[in-house]
Amino acid sequence: MADGGAVRRVEASRPTTYWAPGEHILWRYRENAGERFHIVRPVTVVRDDDQLLAVWMAPGTQCVRPVLADGTPLHAEPLESRYTKPRTVRLDRWFGAGVLKLAHPGQPWSVWLFWEPGWRFKNWYVNLEEPLVRWAGGVDSEDYFLDICVYPDRSWGWRDEDEFAQAQRDGLMNPRLAQRVREAGLSAVEAIRTWRAPFSDGWQHWRPDPSWSVPSLPENWDRTPAYVTS
Repeated sequence: MADGGAVRRVEASRPTTYWAPGEHILWRYRENAGERFHIVRPVTVVRDDDQLLAVWMAPGTQCVRPVLADGTPLHAEPLESRYTKPRTVRLDRWFGAGVLKLAHPGQPWSVWLFWEPGWRFKNWYVNLEEPLVRWAGGVDSEDYFLDICVYPDRSWGWRDEDEFAQAQRDGLMNPRLAQRVREAGLSAVEAIRTWRAPFSDGWQHWRPDPSWSVPSLPENWDRTPAYVTS
């Protein structure tokens, strides 16, 4: 982003049409110091309306993920140099159980649901991010490092605070943006403490339609879209 603190404003736009359950779209994240997409995940629409976008990322889905230029996985690089070394992207597959992602329009986080094998519910995961921007083929955002994990007993805890701090030291977000992200996290915490949507909506009991196919990754996954505007 240009100044490390500007959140794009077209995210509050209202689409004239919504995707139908079973449609395939892309859920993408831009890199934090530029405009390239470095995380791309094909997903299946579960619900899409003026209140909620819910999508399913199935096991085995081919995705795009960032790695260091020499192929080193990001988590294997020491935190002090993780965000300063050159990067590229790699095609990979999502292994293990799938992920259900929930996003309310204009909200600066999405909530992901994880299961263990056999559909034993594991946790909710609050991913703090730029509010989703819609385009014809999916939604785009920028990840803001800081996250919250919420467990079935309603306990919760901050995640990746070390990465959030390192991103600020490395200039990937300025103090103004960092403060907004922390405030967004506190708003999410209030929703957790009062057990509001989507935590109270019973999504942990949801199951995907067995007839759904696993969406494929299109060749032009990195295209620059025309965003939906009001």
